[in-house]
Amino acid sequence: MTSDPTGRGPGRVTRPRLYERIVEQLQEHIREQGLQPGAQLPPERELAQSLGVSRASLAQALVALEVVGLVQVRHGDGVTVLRAPSPDDALVRAVRAHQDALPDIIDARSALEAKLAALAADRRTASDLTAIDAALAQMEEQVAAGDRGLDGDRAFHEAVTRAGHSSVLARLMQEIEELILETRIESLSQPDRPRTSLAKHREVAEAIRRQDPAAAASAMAEHIAVVSDVALLRPRDPESATTEDP
Repeated sequence: MTSDPTGRGPGRVTRPRLYERIVEQLQEHIREQGLQPGAQLPPERELAQSLGVSRASLAQALVALEVVGLVQVRHGDGVTVLRAPSPDDALVRAVRAHQDALPDIIDARSALEAKLAALAADRRTASDLTAIDAALAQMEEQVAAGDRGLDGDRAFHEAVTRAGHSSVLARLMQEIEELILETRIESLSQPDRPRTSLAKHREVAEAIRRQDPAAAASAMAEHIAVVSDVALLRPRDPESATTEDP
C-alpha cells in the first residue's frame, strides 16, 4: 500500500504485476512437486496452459526467477531448478528489489562501457581485435542456433573492457559484473533482442577497428540504451495487472 502525503487516509493499494503472481505459482509448483536442484520444469507451453496464462507472461516470470537464481533457462534444455524456493514473500521481494535496482545498474554500465569503448578504439592491439572478433563469432553461432547468446555477449563486453587497457575501469566493471549479467539475462530474453544486440556489437567493433573513439563510445551508449529496454522497467499499471493478455 502506498502512503498518503495528505495524511487524511491510507494510500492507494498497489496490485502485484501479473508476472509476480506467476512467480508465486511457479515456486509453489516447485515446492509441491518436491523438485530438487537439477530437476526440470514442464515445457513452457504446458506450463502456460496449466497456469492459464500466456507464454509471454510466463516467459517474463521465468526471467525474473532466473535473475534471482531460482531457475536456469537454456535453449534446448528447458527450465532447470537451481535451488529450493524461498518463502513466497521473500522471493517476490527479491524480484521487486532487482527491478528497483535496474535503473542504477544500467546508468553505471552505460557510463563505464562507453568510456571503455572509446579507450579500446584508441589503445586496442591486434590480439584485442582477435578476441573481439572471436566473441562476435561465438554470439553469432549461438543466436543462429536459437539461443539467447549470453556467453558470446559476455565475451564481447569482456574483450572490449580488456582492449581499453585501464586497470581501474576494469576493476569497476568486475565489481558490477554479476549485476550486469542480470541485466543481460533480462534483455536477451526479449523477442528478437539477441539479433539486435549482435548488430550493435558489430557497430561497436567496427568503430574500435577504425580507431574512432567518439564513434565507439556513441555506438556503445546506443547499444546499452537499446538492450536496457526490458519488461521489468516498464511502468506498473495497477489496473491491467489483474487481467491476462490473450
